[in-house]
Amino acid sequence: MPRSPSSPAFWRSPLRGPWFTSVLGVVLLVGITVLFVTGLLSYAAYNPDLSPVNDKTPDKGILGFYLFSWPTGPVWLYRLTQGVHVTLGIALIPVLLAKLWSVVPRLFALPPARSVAHALERLSLLLLVGGALFEFTTGVLNIQLDYVFPGSFYTLHFYGAWVFIAAFVAHAVLRVPAALRNLRRMRAPGPPPEPPGSAPGTGEPPRPEDELVSPDPLPPTVSRRGALGFVGGGALLLTATTAGQGFDGPLRDTALLAPHGGAEPGSGPGGFQVNKTAASRGVTAAETGEEAWRLVVTGKGRTVRLSRADLRRLPLHSAALPIACVEGWSTSDQWWRGVRLRDLAALVGHEADAAPDVLVESLQRHGVFRVAALRDNQVRDPRSLLALFVNGEDLTPDHGYPARVIVPAAPGVLNTKWVARMTFGDL
Repeated sequence: MPRSPSSPAFWRSPLRGPWFTSVLGVVLLVGITVLFVTGLLSYAAYNPDLSPVNDKTPDKGILGFYLFSWPTGPVWLYRLTQGVHVTLGIALIPVLLAKLWSVVPRLFALPPARSVAHALERLSLLLLVGGALFEFTTGVLNIQLDYVFPGSFYTLHFYGAWVFIAAFVAHAVLRVPAALRNLRRMRAPGPPPEPPGSAPGTGEPPRPEDELVSPDPLPPTVSRRGALGFVGGGALLLTATTAGQGFDGPLRDTALLAPHGGAEPGSGPGGFQVNKTAASRGVTAAETGEEAWRLVVTGKGRTVRLSRADLRRLPLHSAALPIACVEGWSTSDQWWRGVRLRDLAALVGHEADAAPDVLVESLQRHGVFRVAALRDNQVRDPRSLLALFVNGEDLTPDHGYPARVIVPAAPGVLNTKWVARMTFGDL
């Protein structure tokens, strides 16, 4: 048997062929398009134009052409888009691996380029494979809070996504016509025969897409439909063990692949998901105590210092809002109560209905977004609060006591905990 991977006879699986590859390709075409769109939405939700505090990719240039002011409604918007992004990304892993396995002979085919079109296809394929592995690997590591890669996840994933999608679009343009042609054969009772040396079912000279068919296949142990069922079953299993992280109650227990860094939700008014504990962020009871802690609010040259007792004497409002995190987990609506952000802006001279952007600083000493910014539309929303209570009780230390920001539809990291200072305007 030939030992060189460049020889078609080296690859002997009877499953490989244009029909099997095309089915996987169409699934990925739809799935990756959804992933890319929801990924762009996730990036926009961080308000990266509020430089420099929120912008983790300051050199993005024209790649930020689509950015827009993230809305505050519906309140479950980020919960939905990021939940879909993470859950679908996990579910597509078996499909991606099967697709890469199905086309691996092309990576070793000789000569490297038979024409300009073939050279472009080979280049797009290499960038596509590398980009897919990079994006899926960094994404999985991020949702598990394993930051073993060098540099910022935001920067790496953002630029990697654009390289990957460029290769993906180029490859799709080159290959979609052949994939659709192959899928038309699915109308037959079963997958069409793919004899070596001819285009499947035609007896004509082989076309480029037929080069995946082994000229010396091994006896089949499973049908192509069976193999697709196996891949689909793996995708469903990963979905079932991931999607529960977007819910509270018993369904969360099914999310075996949920982020490992959060504390157990527990029970009672504060019994919902925590991603970063006070201890892990270096926040101590001594600095959050009633006597020690003061909120500093500044703007228009004015400074106001407020104790927690002072905040409780201000008009308090309530809102039912979820928390949704970039790792894909979220909570159901919790009942928050506190001071409206726009009312705090009014304390330093801003009209409530014209409240500007705000810079929020936390007591936390470790991790990203110790300082974060919110847009004016988020500050003005009457549901945006500096929360003092949740579900009828004081915030717990791990939920941000003595005060935390909660904003409808915002990523979790922008709902700053252990707030120490708020600066309105002049960002």
